Amino acid sequence: MFKNPLLLIALTLTGLIAFWGIIDTAGLAQFSSTITGMMFTSRGWFVMLSASLLLILCIWLAISPYGKIKLGKDDDEPEFSTVSWLAMLFAAGMGVGLLFWGTAEPLSHFKLARDYMVSPKAAEHSLFLTNFHWGLHAWAIYAVTGLVMAYFSFRQGYPSLVSSPMKAAFGQRTWTRSVGWLSDLLAIYAVAIGIGGSIAMGVFQVQSGVETLFGLHNTGLWLAGVIFAVLCVVYIPPLMVDLSKGMATLSSTAMAIAGGLMIFVLFTGPTYYVMSGITGAIGDYFARVVPHGFQTYTFFDEKVGNWFQSWTLTFMVWWFAWAPFVGVFIARISRGRTIREYILGVILVPTIFSIFWFGVFGSIGFYGALRVNEAILEVVRTNVNNTTFFVLQNLPWSTLTTVATVLAAFLFVVTSVVSASFVLSMFSTGGDLNPDRKTKLIWGVILGALGLVMILSNSIDAVKSIIALAALPFINIVLLVAVCLLKALKSEVAR
Repeated sequence: MFKNPLLLIALTLTGLIAFWGIIDTAGLAQFSSTITGMMFTSRGWFVMLSASLLLILCIWLAISPYGKIKLGKDDDEPEFSTVSWLAMLFAAGMGVGLLFWGTAEPLSHFKLARDYMVSPKAAEHSLFLTNFHWGLHAWAIYAVTGLVMAYFSFRQGYPSLVSSPMKAAFGQRTWTRSVGWLSDLLAIYAVAIGIGGSIAMGVFQVQSGVETLFGLHNTGLWLAGVIFAVLCVVYIPPLMVDLSKGMATLSSTAMAIAGGLMIFVLFTGPTYYVMSGITGAIGDYFARVVPHGFQTYTFFDEKVGNWFQSWTLTFMVWWFAWAPFVGVFIARISRGRTIREYILGVILVPTIFSIFWFGVFGSIGFYGALRVNEAILEVVRTNVNNTTFFVLQNLPWSTLTTVATVLAAFLFVVTSVVSASFVLSMFSTGGDLNPDRKTKLIWGVILGALGLVMILSNSIDAVKSIIALAALPFINIVLLVAVCLLKALKSEVAR
């Protein structure tokens, strides 16, 4: 079934991480936190520079003559409608994170920012930082990875593997075979660990929602375990059907619920306040986003430095961890689109949605903190998982919206696992665009085991550090395949 011995090594590596995490969760979390901290201190500048360069590359490709090149043969047409395409890439890329951090992240930044500036300015800056973490830079990382895979797979006919661009651009040399083999291994490893973290975050979110609905307290890991078991049962059927039937339906449903929830909060909350916040956030973000991509907080005190590592660097590395998974998945569903259409769709549309999302949930959080009382800040400090539900409890029809949030979070996790299992199965079968069910099922089980490890850590900070540790080496791979793409595009135009 497995055509590449590298898969056996990847399975062994991820299995060992899962085993370590189950028998010594605290030890794994401490190890990853220590190593990640050391790397962030010495290589934080490189992470920011890499993300910024990828964004600039996307902008340049979109406006250059290369933008007319189609990802596939010249007569290929898109397999999915534009609406389904955008829903799938967004649900796979960030879905559950938006539900989790919608209010919690802006308020988390606010707690530190107001130590350095007045509260209104601190709120404005905190909203910008949140949009920065989830905006153009994140999607540029995804876009470049997916663009490389789509171009070499659909236009040049190479297998959908991370190693293919290197072999295509530089030939079958000793170094391309060695680096390519290592790149495929790191891609599988980063995908598996990253999705394990997504599973944990989704379970924590659903757990808080269930506790809110039924008035439960201190449920600990038993409720998380029940939710995890249900999740495993639910994501198996989509692995057994065609991608267009399973993933498209799930992602469209999840996005519809999330969009409806956002509109409901906008119109039942202080609408004038929220819309004013969104308007200001749009201008602030697009005016500052590119320069801020080079900000490293070098001359600030240790408290700001620790925040920078815990938030900005962690998020940037998190997107790199998900790049092989989301990028390859986006490539798989983007055949037949031009480079310009692809880039605009992948980086611009999700960014605009994210700005509106955080504008709604972040602004209503600031309304509570600045205009009512600071109770919501205490929730962020003591139980960040419950922040979104605390907001909903202060709005009409709170039971209905809480159920909707729980359902959307659950579906987003399912779509992440399904799409990740699909991508890992592609890698496992030598780049097969339609891997068999058995392979997808095996990866679904492995991802579930890694998710269980993250859940046992019972800490979002631990989850973030474990993911960051898996992703750091992959940054170099993304930059390398970007160079391969530029070399290939130049050769094609010259021909």
